[in-house]
Amino acid sequence: MPKKYLGFASLILLTMSVFVFSGCTFIFQKGRRVDVEKISVLKNQLSEMERAKAELERRLQDEIGNNEVRIDMQDKGLVITFVAEVLFASGKDALRGGAAGKLSKVAKVLNTTVKDYNVGVEGHTDNIPIKHSGWKSNWELSSARALSVLHYLKDKHSVPPRRLSATGYGEFHPIDSNDVKEGRQRNRRVEIVILPKVTKKGR
Repeated sequence: MPKKYLGFASLILLTMSVFVFSGCTFIFQKGRRVDVEKISVLKNQLSEMERAKAELERRLQDEIGNNEVRIDMQDKGLVITFVAEVLFASGKDALRGGAAGKLSKVAKVLNTTVKDYNVGVEGHTDNIPIKHSGWKSNWELSSARALSVLHYLKDKHSVPPRRLSATGYGEFHPIDSNDVKEGRQRNRRVEIVILPKVTKKGR
């Protein structure tokens, strides 16, 4: 398993460690009850995340097989990555007609297996400047797409708004090279992130 996917899972394997997650540092000292309790909570979270991942893979097996969706456990949480063209036409922020069925499969898991977890929706683009679609920049486009997915989850599947957030990253968080067509396609994406419930250690 790639190193970047081990951050969340490694917490449940160590009783004395330092772990950085979302900008927060957690120091676990051997034998302290508060740390044992935290590890137990993290074990439960990981188990729920793993169940959600397995369920999502089952529901989205066709989309995964067609390279339309990826599901990965990453440091930031459980990430469902949609190729942008699966959900949106080029330069648009309105969901395609076929997007509803795919997003509804995700919503069912959000409302059951991980119903107590917050969800971040992230929009990403390639680095080709906006020219003809009317958006000021890729930031606006990526933000609008993230909000379209957020509103769909809230309005059509009643995911509570307090659990939802949307972020537009534009071209600035690429996962592949923008120098080739295939890389740009991978960078154009929407990520639905099931976020771990992590709290800072009291001082």
